[in-house]
Order: sequence, then C-alpha cells, then structure tokens
Amino acid sequence: MKATVAPHETGVKCLRIECTDGTIIRLTRYPFDLTMSNGQVYLSTAGADLSAYDSTTAFSASAVDLDGFVGYAGITRDKIASGVFDNARAYLFATSFLAPVEDYEPIVSSIVGKTTLEDDVWKAEEMALVDALGQAVGLSYQAACSRTFGDAGCTVSLAALAEVGAITHVTSQSSFRDSSRTEAADYFGVGTISFTSGPNVGLKPLEIRSYALDGSIVTYEAAYYTVEVGHTFTITPGCRKTLAACKVHQGHVLNHFGFPDAPTSSVYAQIGTK
Repeated sequence: MKATVAPHETGVKCLRIECTDGTIIRLTRYPFDLTMSNGQVYLSTAGADLSAYDSTTAFSASAVDLDGFVGYAGITRDKIASGVFDNARAYLFATSFLAPVEDYEPIVSSIVGKTTLEDDVWKAEEMALVDALGQAVGLSYQAACSRTFGDAGCTVSLAALAEVGAITHVTSQSSFRDSSRTEAADYFGVGTISFTSGPNVGLKPLEIRSYALDGSIVTYEAAYYTVEVGHTFTITPGCRKTLAACKVHQGHVLNHFGFPDAPTSSVYAQIGTK
C-alpha cells in the first residue's frame, strides 16, 4: 500500500527525466507550470505528451511512450541525436496542483530506451524497471569472459587505468590520432574515449574499434560534433575478453571467467566411431 496518495479531485501527473549527462527534464500534465514545495519547476506539457500508463498485479512490465516538439523544455535536436537520453531514468508521480510536492505519490520508475526524431517531433520509449525481473539470470559457460571489464568480479580499476591526451591529427569524425601516445597496439581496443574540451564535452563516451601503435584511434560511432586538433580527452583501455588478452594485455588471468577449453556441442554430441 502506498504511503501517500494524491487526492483524486486535484491530482496531476508529473514526470522527471534524469539524463546521463546530468540534465534533468521536468514535465507536468497541468495546463500551467507547477512549482514544487522544494522550488523545482515542472513545465506544462504544452509541447510534449505522455501516453497512458496502466499497471496490474502481475510482474509484466508496462511501456510508456513520451513525445514532444524539439526545443521544448531543453530537449534539443543535438541532445537527442547525440544519445544523451539513452538509458536515462524517468520517474512518474502524482501530486496535488493545489500544493504540489515532488515524488508525492510515486507511480513508476522507468528507463528511457530508443529515442527517435521525425521532422521536429521526438519520441522516446520507456520501460518500467520491473522489466528487470523478466531478464534471464545465471551463469553461462562460454569461451569469452562473461564479466564486465572493471566490475567487482573483474576487480580492475578503470579509474586507475584512464589516461589523458590531446588530438594531434584528424582524419574523420571517427578516426583521429594522438601522436604522443606510447601504449602498445590495441591497448585501448574496445575501450572508451570521452572528450574533455570542445563541443563534444558531456556527451556519451565513444567505444574504440581499434588503436594503433602510433596513437591512431578509430571509434565505432562518429563523434557528434566536429573533432579538431587540440581537443583534449580521457581514454580508458578495454578488454577483448579472451584468455590471451587477459594474460598478455592486462596480466589478470586469475579473474578471467571464460572457458576457452570447454568443448562445444558440435564436439561432445558427435557419435563415436571405431
């Protein structure tokens, strides 16, 4: 049972979206902007719309669609296209418009998934956090390490491995170079690079496709804004999750959680012959 319930006669729905870059979007379905008791202002959804949300006693996750006009409430075309809203957290709650209180009657917490742009309208798909209960869990035996590089099971500290640098050559938005780098080839392969100066500051880190001995970096996705010589960055190595990579690249075999010598089904299901 909920600790607090918004009065039916004066109840109003409000939504708070906490983006990955620290931006917070606050919206309300009330015709006018609402100022909460803590001073936070929730903008009227004259430029956005929230689909209906329904919940049941089952553990099935409910989806919520949110759409609106580009430029409203700080939701710009650049923010959407650059991936800032990917994996953002959204909190839907009810309160009274006579005395609005933030998170007065929590309704659902969700994760913002796919966000699309069509002309000047954006649309975001949200999935309730209860959807995590529908995910398969447990250990699986595979050749590659199943741990996430840098997590508690891996025990590698990514913060300790992070390096800083500056762009010295630019080939394209996904290919650039820092000629001062001295790390071995592929040291930063499948790692990440995030810019600390220039217009790409604050955007999501880019995953690195390849890293060469001369400091050349190629990313899977192109940087959203133009990369120029002199832009600084923070770069973190990754792990190919093979036993060889763990042994040679990271020297961390004791925590390798792969099974490269386990026979595959095509081997153990073979019919014996003389």
